[in-house]
Amino acid sequence: MTTNLTGTVALVTGASSGIGAATARELAEHGASVALVARRKDRLEELAVEIQKAGGTAVVVEADIADRTQAEAAVQQTLEHFGRLDTLVNNAGLMLLGPVVAADVEEWERMLAVNVQGLLYTTRAALPHLLRAAEEGPRRVADIVNISSIAGRVAWNGYGVYNLTKFGVNGFTESLRQEVTQRHVRVGVLEPGGVDTELGSHNDHKAEVREAIGAFYEQTEVLRPEDIADGVAYMVTRPRHASVAELWIMPTDQA
Repeated sequence: MTTNLTGTVALVTGASSGIGAATARELAEHGASVALVARRKDRLEELAVEIQKAGGTAVVVEADIADRTQAEAAVQQTLEHFGRLDTLVNNAGLMLLGPVVAADVEEWERMLAVNVQGLLYTTRAALPHLLRAAEEGPRRVADIVNISSIAGRVAWNGYGVYNLTKFGVNGFTESLRQEVTQRHVRVGVLEPGGVDTELGSHNDHKAEVREAIGAFYEQTEVLRPEDIADGVAYMVTRPRHASVAELWIMPTDQA
């Protein structure tokens, strides 16, 4: 186990599966104590046991970050358990695809709530404590990493509302970075493209979306959640004055 993050605390949203779970494992391996935040408590408990068996430290925080009160409570529970917060990884997200004229409005509302409002709620609740960690913490720096998507830079047919959320995440990240970077809170966005997680399973019932995604997967060497977790670790374990504002991680074209 490396110890770059020993003595620090990380909060990871959407930690019950995929990129969130992989990121929590990776940060724990680097020495951080990790707050695992998501709605599926049973999965969080399994992950916490796994991390603890590997010699790490983790606490389960059941919360729906799309609810402002729950997002704020998740940050508070983390502070009550560990006494500090040094790193926030905003990973929770939904990818619900379909043509604008045919999409389910309730799906849109849920995706906007998780991808945008949830990120805002958690960040706002965590920021005062991250600023304090940057002044007083063992590394004298704090980190916010927002997991976005290549869909935050490039638009595709059928991705309209998902594009909207991810373009918003990217713009918010850049604005916040300018706001706090002089106070040693590093804010960066990580933009994966083509990751094999549960995120795409929400669209399995949509034949046109399934066909388009399937064609993409046939042509590329799809990324694993662990690849994205490596990227997060790269961003947060760098020296104090070294910041990564934007990191793209793209799959390999099999052709």
